[in-house]
Amino acid sequence: MSALTIEHFDTQIVDLPTIRPHKLAMHTMHGQTLVILRIRCSDGIVGIGEATTIGGLAYAGESPESIKINLETWFAPLLIGQDASNVNAAMQRVDRAIRGNTFARSAVETALLDAQGKRLGLPLAELLGGRLRDGVEVAWTLASGDTGKDIEEAERMLDLRRHRHFKLKIGAGEPARDIAHVAAIKRALGDRASVRVDVNQAWSEAVAVRACRQLADAGVELIEQPLSRHDRAGMVRLSAHSPLPLMADEAIESVQDSFALAQMGAASIFALKIAKTGGPRAVLRTAAIAEAAGIGLYGGTMLEGSIGTLAAAHAFATLDKLEWHTELFGPLLLTEDILIEPPTYRDFQLLIPKTPGLGLAIDEERLARFARH
Repeated sequence: MSALTIEHFDTQIVDLPTIRPHKLAMHTMHGQTLVILRIRCSDGIVGIGEATTIGGLAYAGESPESIKINLETWFAPLLIGQDASNVNAAMQRVDRAIRGNTFARSAVETALLDAQGKRLGLPLAELLGGRLRDGVEVAWTLASGDTGKDIEEAERMLDLRRHRHFKLKIGAGEPARDIAHVAAIKRALGDRASVRVDVNQAWSEAVAVRACRQLADAGVELIEQPLSRHDRAGMVRLSAHSPLPLMADEAIESVQDSFALAQMGAASIFALKIAKTGGPRAVLRTAAIAEAAGIGLYGGTMLEGSIGTLAAAHAFATLDKLEWHTELFGPLLLTEDILIEPPTYRDFQLLIPKTPGLGLAIDEERLARFARH
């Protein structure tokens, strides 16, 4: 074994306030909770990672509390003493000993890559094969539920040149009312912006058949996860008849899920999320499956803070085609950041750092202020 080893795991739960409540079909967020992981190596380099989910257990099978406990109880003993410079071997060791826990895995893989990038003097994108772009275009989610407020918010984002693609969270209300809300926003924005919808698994197939046609008539661009993630056969049938492309999101909880969905023809777009597949390297495996099957790519988010957002951006920067862009707006939803320099959003894009590793540094004072004790 190399003399360069993993020495210590440090995990902290961080609670950050948001600019407004963020309404989804299954939960309304009033703040965001991050799990920050720092892996210290024997050469003194510290790699940083993040694991973030939505609404505790409302969205997925991991919560901030379970992530922290599992990182400390299972991941740390497995990896401490292992070669810090061989990310592939470390994650293979995790694969053999731990099932699921993709959010925690993503934090570990990100931290190991960050440390290796710092060690070699390479940004994460270059470590993953090389960037093909210096920025990724970012969509903004309109989730107040109030049509007038959402239109005002979209107009402000266009004026600031921050976003020109907008996603609407629907599904919690009555379908006809949701569709009327979406149609009014699209009419107000016209050709100046694209509008997408995310149903968050809330519809039955019978409701979705009619709603897809109505949303297409309203000028919507795509529909994200209209049916339950378990209803793959329903997604296949709906994809065959929908005038709009369907995007799989919650249905992808592993790289293996992406292969099955591609094989069945269940969706024409995949939402890529590092937390759902287990890290920046893992998400590129899902991207490769999609590309081989002719499926479009969309850079998704779990509303991560700046660390997780930049980790995803570095991975997405290496993709040949990212025709549906990204929604890496998580840091913009927060009123506070724990980085010395927060990510840069300009001209509708998130710019990707060119300094080693993730290209970020934690503000220790702010971290201490928002860390849960």
